[in-house]
Amino acid sequence: MPSLKDLRNRIGSVKATRKITKAMQMVAAAKLRRAQDAAVASKPYAERMDAILANLNARLGSKTSASPLLIGTGKSDVHLLVVMTAERGLAGAFNSNIIRMARDHIRTLQAQGKQVKLICVGRKGSDVLRREFDKLIIDTVDLRSVRQLTYAHAQDIANNVLRRFENGEFDVMTLYFSEFKNILTQRPKPLQLIPARLPHASHEEEKTVDASGAEYTFEPDEEDILNDLLPRNIATQIFRALMENLAGFYASQMTAMDSATRNAGEMIDKLTLTYNRSRQAQITKELIEIISGAEAL
Repeated sequence: MPSLKDLRNRIGSVKATRKITKAMQMVAAAKLRRAQDAAVASKPYAERMDAILANLNARLGSKTSASPLLIGTGKSDVHLLVVMTAERGLAGAFNSNIIRMARDHIRTLQAQGKQVKLICVGRKGSDVLRREFDKLIIDTVDLRSVRQLTYAHAQDIANNVLRRFENGEFDVMTLYFSEFKNILTQRPKPLQLIPARLPHASHEEEKTVDASGAEYTFEPDEEDILNDLLPRNIATQIFRALMENLAGFYASQMTAMDSATRNAGEMIDKLTLTYNRSRQAQITKELIEIISGAEAL
């Protein structure tokens, strides 16, 4: 049975912890709004980019001169996995869900005899994956000093990936991030970017005719536009992933800190009840001793 002093110290410690978790919850909630707006704004552009690429690809048909970013290298021996996590923790299972999906894919590829390379974006993913796959990590991207993520950060990552692809360092590239659904739901998602997996263009989209009946022509031709848009699409999808990851992190952190604050309050109530009972028992014991001593006299 802990002493009254120990109980008082523990109650004070839990109260201090509750103040910290409450403050972190409020900070995450304040940052979530801006991050959520950025994530929602980036998604339609990225989806429309996919649709345009699918349309152009459908119009090209099966040309042998298509970009390697679209048709690949003809083999899938070396896989590059770009794993995006947060720079900080205290966000529930946000980071671990992304890492778990990437880890399972790594083991599956290794079981198939494939060579795997990793680029870790975010300190948490790098720290965890390094314990088991240290030799597979070829690069890390540290964004701890970045106060606001911009398209330039996504472009730097995309340039790094494209340079390695041009040098023949890998055949297939897959991006791992957390897709932001809403404040309560963030789902880890793999997205293959090289070779590009494009949605199938509908029959109406292939005609490139708008509602007024005007038919579009391309200048320069479809192949040149496609070759220009494919590298840009990689940067666009990476930027979208960064924005969704950021919104998902703040949403997860806000939810986790809210739960921690409520748990701390419940623990304070239980400790206070135990403290009062122990104090009452000690007072009763002292009174009994005083009364017994007085009766003995």
